[in-house]
Amino acid sequence: MCFRAPGAAGAIHLTSPRAAPAALPSRRGRPSRRACDKSHPPTYRGEVRPRIAVPHSSLTGQLATQLAAMLVAVTLLVAGLLAPTTAHAGTDVAPGGAATPTSVPAPASAPAAAPTARSVLLISVDGLSPAVVAQLGRKRTPALHRLMAQGTSTRNARTEVELTKTLPNHTSMVTGRRITAEQGGHGVWWNDDRRSPATVHKAAGHRVASVFTRVDGAGGSSAVFAGKTKFRLWNRTWGRSIDRFQVRADDARLARDVRRDLRRKNRTLRFWHIAAPDRTGHAKGFSSRAYRRAVRSTDALVGEVLRTIRTSPRLRGKVAVVLTSDHGADGGRRHSDETKLGNQQILFVAQGPGIATGADLYAINPGTVAGPGRRQPAYDADLPPVRNGDAANFVLDLLGLAPVPGSELNADQHLKWVRPAS
Repeated sequence: MCFRAPGAAGAIHLTSPRAAPAALPSRRGRPSRRACDKSHPPTYRGEVRPRIAVPHSSLTGQLATQLAAMLVAVTLLVAGLLAPTTAHAGTDVAPGGAATPTSVPAPASAPAAAPTARSVLLISVDGLSPAVVAQLGRKRTPALHRLMAQGTSTRNARTEVELTKTLPNHTSMVTGRRITAEQGGHGVWWNDDRRSPATVHKAAGHRVASVFTRVDGAGGSSAVFAGKTKFRLWNRTWGRSIDRFQVRADDARLARDVRRDLRRKNRTLRFWHIAAPDRTGHAKGFSSRAYRRAVRSTDALVGEVLRTIRTSPRLRGKVAVVLTSDHGADGGRRHSDETKLGNQQILFVAQGPGIATGADLYAINPGTVAGPGRRQPAYDADLPPVRNGDAANFVLDLLGLAPVPGSELNADQHLKWVRPAS
């Protein structure tokens, strides 16, 4: 079921009983395989065009006129009776037969939908330590601190339980799944460029949906900007749903690519991975001065991208930013010990239209998540912590889209970004 939103270039597919997003940026140049046929206007079986027979010449003029009027009246009556029942659900038929969007009624128990963003930029800073961000402070990491002050955040989110490694946690970020395939996870336990299993589907033993396939199904456009070649696994898996996929080792050039894409393209979702802190931590140590310099340079790159959004009339007030990390750091040159708090503990920030400002993410989500203290709670904890794997369905919720099919983390989209009503 789909409709063309007024003024939008693409079609939006409604996949759940929720209000439709305003209009997702279209996938220009490559229409969605599931999108409506845009080359023909919609038609409806209840749309009846009057066809009036010419009266026989033996009829008087008065009788012919009356007969024609009766035929018109009956035809219009039939059209009026049929149109409401045969038009597509979720559309109204405007004069002239044009379709106009209407909201699909939500269940009576559903809360009112919060304002949604037109576009989301999901940033993952590889190996970012929340403790180091706090130590550097607002003066030396102004962009990250401004993002937290202007949005909702926590410095005590968690990685996935099984591993504190890059590729497994990033794959959870875009699928909303745990790691272990035998327990419903995505199955990506490795952290290198191997080509077997070739896809996430192969690793899991079945097809695995993602934020990219969900956005694609809604007629939207996605792009991935990654700093490590191992992310090519995603392109092999979901490449047909990703409009631009780019890998660059140079973080500054990759940031310029993100800024240029923001200025030139209408996209629903962008994923931007920044590799510098992790690379430097492995080379020099996660407690080294070099690592701190890498965090500061990363902050500067994030600040430049945020400035692009803030200073563009086309982007300002329309783009939400979600920033998190695949893992933290616990000193030394490795982060593979998932039992260490420093490796588990990560930042999670959201800022943008409709998002609470200066709010603690745990404080505005009472009864659904809880701060873990210094622990790594199990997946089945009564009150789980905020995890980086929550990002997938959090991002889709910001866009007004339904959760990733088959996801587990934040699968009911309970993690909210507005303060609860008092």
